[in-house]
Amino acid sequence: MDTPLQAPVEDLRMRLAQRLLTLDEVRAAHRAFETAPRRLRPAGVLVPIVDRPQGPSVLLTLRSLSLTKHAGQIAFPGGRADPGDADIVATALRETREETGIDAAFVTPVGGLEPVESVTGFLMFPVVAVVREGFAAVANPGEVDAIFEAPLAFLMDPANQVLKSGTFAGVAREYYSIAFGDHDIWGATARILVNLGRRLAR
Repeated sequence: MDTPLQAPVEDLRMRLAQRLLTLDEVRAAHRAFETAPRRLRPAGVLVPIVDRPQGPSVLLTLRSLSLTKHAGQIAFPGGRADPGDADIVATALRETREETGIDAAFVTPVGGLEPVESVTGFLMFPVVAVVREGFAAVANPGEVDAIFEAPLAFLMDPANQVLKSGTFAGVAREYYSIAFGDHDIWGATARILVNLGRRLAR
């Protein structure tokens, strides 16, 4: 019998919709953040769950080494809002297209997660989406060095989510790390995956 993380994508979409924040809640949280005094910069990020025959996977990017922020780290597609974006969900979709070449026609946003703070001063608003097969992922060389997928079930397994500690900008912090092949998924990206796993486990 299929486990929830290996079940047909329609079942996963329903499970996500039942357990995630609604898209309206994500939009409202971003609007409230925008109108309040703040020290962080907002960013919309997409958590793309790809519908694969062997089971859902999560699409991730390896950020370019030439970037000034998070260079060489594993990340979700995303970035700061543009004035032309309708809302933070639109930001996540636009950034995904710009960074990976995946058109919004392949992407169905289904909900969101709690905002996550990065050590570089961003508050990330995660938008979880199901991506159907057929897209052609093309890395934007100015932002992304590589695009890869990891099985959702692997990323959601608490045994693979290791809590570590370190010092960043002179501040001691705890953070999660998920080792997948040659990739170390850590920091805000890993925190978002841990939060997603906890919601799916409810």
